[in-house]
Amino acid sequence: MRLAGALLVVATFALFMAMPDGIMAGSSRNAAVVRVQSKLQHIEKNAGLAHPDRTPTEFSDGEINAYFAAGEVNLPAGVQSVTFEGQPGVVTASCRVDFDELKAGQRSANPLLSLFSGIHDIVVVANAKGTGGRGVVEVQSVTLDEVEIPRFVLELFVEKFLQPKYPDIGLDSHFPLPQKIDTAVVGAQKLSVVQK
Repeated sequence: MRLAGALLVVATFALFMAMPDGIMAGSSRNAAVVRVQSKLQHIEKNAGLAHPDRTPTEFSDGEINAYFAAGEVNLPAGVQSVTFEGQPGVVTASCRVDFDELKAGQRSANPLLSLFSGIHDIVVVANAKGTGGRGVVEVQSVTLDEVEIPRFVLELFVEKFLQPKYPDIGLDSHFPLPQKIDTAVVGAQKLSVVQK
C-alpha cells in the first residue's frame, strides 16, 4: 500500500485514498469493515481489466473509520488512532499521536520543535482531490490540543522528522493514484473513486 507518511499524511487524503497492495489484515465481523474489504477487492479486480468499469465506488466516512479502527491499516509508529470526516473537497482528520514514538529517538536543538513531544490530539484539515490519475493534498491547518500550529513550524517538523523516513511527503503532496483510479472526490461524509 502507498502509505505516504506519518503524522500529516496519515491525517490527509493520501492515506484516506491509499489503495492496497495487501492492507487487508484478515476478516472481521464488523459489517462496515467487510463492506470496505469488498469494495477494495472490487477496485483491485477492476484495475486488472483492460477497460475498467467506470461506475463510482463510494466509501462512507463511517466505513473508512471502522476500517481504520479495526486495525486493517498499519498506521505509522506513534499514531495511535485516526478518524476522518469528509466535506466537499476537504478532509478533516483527527488522530492521537505519541510524538516521542513517531520521532523514534530523533532530536532537534530547535526550541520551536520541542512542542512535538509527548502524546497529543492532532486535527488536520486538508484540501484534497484526485483528477487525471493524480492525487493532490494541501494541508490548510494543523492543531495540537486545539492550538493551531504556525505553518513554518509544521514545515520544520516535516523536514526534520518525517521526510528522512518518508521523502515524498510535505504539507502539499502530489502523488499518482493507485489501481487505475482516475478521479477521487471527497464529498459530504464520503469518498467516491472512479477507475479508468
